[in-house]
Amino acid sequence: MPNAAQIIHDAESLPVEERALVVDWLLRSLNPPDPEIDRAWSIVANRRLEELRSGRVNSIPGEQVFERVRRRFAP
Repeated sequence: MPNAAQIIHDAESLPVEERALVVDWLLRSLNPPDPEIDRAWSIVANRRLEELRSGRVNSIPGEQVFERVRRRFAP
């Protein structure tokens, strides 16, 4: 049976999509999804998408968001 170092080495050689699947599976094995929480987040995500599409809210470019965060938490 391969050890963790060998598994990690092998995983690093996978295409990015397959590495993402491995990471997702491992995280789910540590913290199984809760259907109730998934359902609640789905409702929130759909509401936010509708707000964006309808024009009730405006999006902020990611660069601006990260710059605000950097300024706020700069030493």
